[in-house]
Amino acid sequence: MDHHRVACRYGGGVGTVELLLHPVRLRIVQAFLGDRALTTAALRAELDAVPTASLYRHVAILVEAGVLDVTNERKARGAVERTYVLRLDAAQLSAEDIVAMQPRDHHEAIVGVIAGLLREADRYLATEGIDPLRDGLGYRMLALWLDEAEVQDLAVAMAEVLQPRLANGPRPGRHRRLLWSFSVPGVDP
Repeated sequence: MDHHRVACRYGGGVGTVELLLHPVRLRIVQAFLGDRALTTAALRAELDAVPTASLYRHVAILVEAGVLDVTNERKARGAVERTYVLRLDAAQLSAEDIVAMQPRDHHEAIVGVIAGLLREADRYLATEGIDPLRDGLGYRMLALWLDEAEVQDLAVAMAEVLQPRLANGPRPGRHRRLLWSFSVPGVDP
């Protein structure tokens, strides 16, 4: 995917930042995380606050942009039901995109990700029979003193730990876990 502009018949050229950080499209992308394959009906059940017409329009935009792929089509009650998967490589902002973002863009991105975290936490907390320790619920905030090289070393080390686990697929006994990570530079007084 071109990380700068995506030609789109649903509203002209859409920049990658605008494409991925639109609140509804960000929620759609978040729903697919963890190698999930979802139909629009399954997605609609998860994102029930999003009007159906809007959901279909945003799914179409993500398909056209190459962020979602259609993996299956079948006839269901006279309509075609499609199953979609996320192309994770296309659902990421490039370094160039991040550098080009304005502070307001970063703020909106952070708010969107935090809103997704809160939605998922609320869904979990509303589930019957939760056990936070058994289920691995955790939240922690740390402050680290790192120079630029140490920040890069930390990113590499985290990638080395996470990468093999990203290849895990669903199987009995495995549950989808959402791991949220933020790194915000502290401002020294």
